[in-house]
Formats: sequence, structure tokens, C-alpha cells
Amino acid sequence: MSVDALIPSHFRRYVALGDSFTEGVGDADPTRPNGVRGWADRVAEQLAGNVPDFGYANLAIRGRKLRPILDEQVEAGIALGPDLVTIHGGGNDVMRPRVDLDDLAAAYADAVRRLRATGATVVMFTLADPGMNPVIKVVRGRTAIFNEWVRQIADDHGAMVVDMWRMRDWKVEEVLDADRLHLNPVGHQSIAIAVLDALRIRHDLAPLAPAPVPVRTRRERWQEDRAWARTHLAPWVKRRMTGRSSGDGVSPKRPTLQPIG
Repeated sequence: MSVDALIPSHFRRYVALGDSFTEGVGDADPTRPNGVRGWADRVAEQLAGNVPDFGYANLAIRGRKLRPILDEQVEAGIALGPDLVTIHGGGNDVMRPRVDLDDLAAAYADAVRRLRATGATVVMFTLADPGMNPVIKVVRGRTAIFNEWVRQIADDHGAMVVDMWRMRDWKVEEVLDADRLHLNPVGHQSIAIAVLDALRIRHDLAPLAPAPVPVRTRRERWQEDRAWARTHLAPWVKRRMTGRSSGDGVSPKRPTLQPIG
């Protein structure tokens, strides 16, 4: 987007809702709450600029499915009086063995309706195409259906959409963390730019250069896959089987509106 088409930020109260994607998992920063930065922090830093009394809250918690996000975060977010809300969810739902996407969409639509009724600008997200990621490509069909619901909800209630499904220029190894599920700093920076551009907000973010992807032999790839399965896949499967979540015991990293710095 041309810089000339962008405008200075006019938002004063930004509230981010969602799961690990919005919390910032994969973008490690031990100096920040929960030890992560993420695209939402990057957006808030740009929105703050010279805006007096700018406040940013991030209620997202890793591992949350969409209904808990709606039940636990939406009313809490509305109570903060935001003029900008970003909301992401559904990724942890489409990877479950069973999910009623129509029922989920109805609950999502009601939540977005309530958020928009406050007068806040609302930004939603489609899920990235899992067909680009061999780890989760099996859920590609239900992801596409969920994304159509996101687009319809946004159309029906006047929300904006950052359409990650159509971000085809990504190379999985360049934007994903070692767990092959969460974005790394390169990916989080890309999302921050996409959000700010969708809002038509002037910013000085530029894409980060990805780390070079080494050429591997078949044996080296097999060894990496085996190490990944032991380190990341096995714990994920165990949590699913025991009804636990990576977000158990995790609190929102910014439960109230605070300056960002």
C-alpha cells in the first residue's frame, strides 16, 4: 500500500482478543509479560505514536478454542471501552476431531455484533491455509469453510478482515517457529503490517528478512522430523488426550489498558 494512502493513528484504546496467535507465541521476548511479543504488541507500538493516553490490553491466551475466547474475553474487552478490537480464533477448533462449524459461526457472529455495537472498529482474521503446512494440511477443508463464515460475519456486521488464507507468498519454513504451528518474529511482523495496512494507519514497519533455509539431505530432514515429533508433536497429542491445554495456568499478559513502550 502506498504511504500516501495511509493516515496517522486516531485510536486511543486497543484491545486484542484471541489465542496464541494474538498472545504472541513464537515471538519470544523475555522482557515482556508471558515472555512473548507478537504482532499485536507491534501494532500497538505503531498506534501509540504521539497519541496521548493511548492504552493497549491483550486478553489472548494460548490454547484457547473459540467459545472460551468469546465467553471469557469479549465482555471483559467491552468493559475496557475500546475503540479498536482485534479478534482471532478457530484455529484450535478446526484441529479437533469434531467441530460444529455452523454452531461456532453463530456464536462468533453474536460476539462480533456485540463488539461492533460499542462503536469500536473490529478486525477479524481468516485462518492461514493449512495446505501449505504438511503438519496440519488434513484440516484444509474445514478451515476453508470456517474462513467463509468469517468473511460473512465481517460483511454482515461491518468488521474488517485480514485474510491470511490469501497470503500465498509465505514460505512455511521462513515464517514458522520451531514448533511448525506458531509464527516466528518474521511472521508476526508480517501480520502487524497487514493489520496496520487494513486499518490504513501510517507506520514504519518493514518486512523482516527471514533466516536462510539450509539445504538438507533426506536423512537430515528425517532426523529433524523425528526431533520435532518428540519435542513438539508428542506433548501436543498428550494434552489433547488428557484434556489439558497449553494455556492452563496462563493469565492474559495485558489484562488492563496500559501504555505500550
